[in-house]
Amino acid sequence: MSGKLAGRTAVVTGASRGIGFAIARRFVAEGANVVITGRDGTALDAAVAELERGLESGAYRSASVVGVRADSAEIADLDAVFETVRERHGSIDVLAVNTGTGTLAPIGEITEAEVDRVYGTNVKGTIFTMQKALPLLSEHASVILTGSTASIRMAPGQSVYGASKAAIRALARGWVVDLAGRGIRVNVLSPGATRTPGLTEYLGADVVEQLGPEFPLGRIGEPDEIAAVAAFLASDDASFVTGTEYFVDGGAAQI
Repeated sequence: MSGKLAGRTAVVTGASRGIGFAIARRFVAEGANVVITGRDGTALDAAVAELERGLESGAYRSASVVGVRADSAEIADLDAVFETVRERHGSIDVLAVNTGTGTLAPIGEITEAEVDRVYGTNVKGTIFTMQKALPLLSEHASVILTGSTASIRMAPGQSVYGASKAAIRALARGWVVDLAGRGIRVNVLSPGATRTPGLTEYLGADVVEQLGPEFPLGRIGEPDEIAAVAAFLASDDASFVTGTEYFVDGGAAQI
């Protein structure tokens, strides 16, 4: 690793497992001080312990990892997250808003509870994570919002989830305009089907295994492949990249 994030502070939400954890692990490997969040305290503690083991065996032993249990749909939880960041680090150089949830419900079967849950986490949670972090974002900070190929290519029953991820793309474009002149970059990282516990729970193991041959690259993605693009967007290598959506999906968005 080249240490492209050495000495910087990164916050990754929804990072106790899956893509969020892989992003946090890559940021740690690149030398960042990382703060992660997750709703499940037990899973969060396990993720922190694994990341700390990576620090002990890596080149950046002076870096740090801390976990803060938080539900991104709860404003009080977000206040606690960013108060912890302020006390420990003072500012944020990289904000990766990864927390998300989904549902499978075709029109005619969508419930109010599902809409509230998906939009509460994916849209409201993203808005207020960004807004609470804003006073701490450093000059030239990088903000990475997790979108999805489902925003443009949906499977049956994905309308609510896909629409919530289309909202993420719209938020990024609006925030680039709102933050003009501050040097803060905002981009969307949109994975396709990726081998995570969340995808298996969402679609079922049998369905997940059948997805790969549908895509131009002939397979689903791995979390580390998504994390590699997140590391690029977080680093100075992407210093002139903002308002952009990166599809990391094996070509799924093209078919």
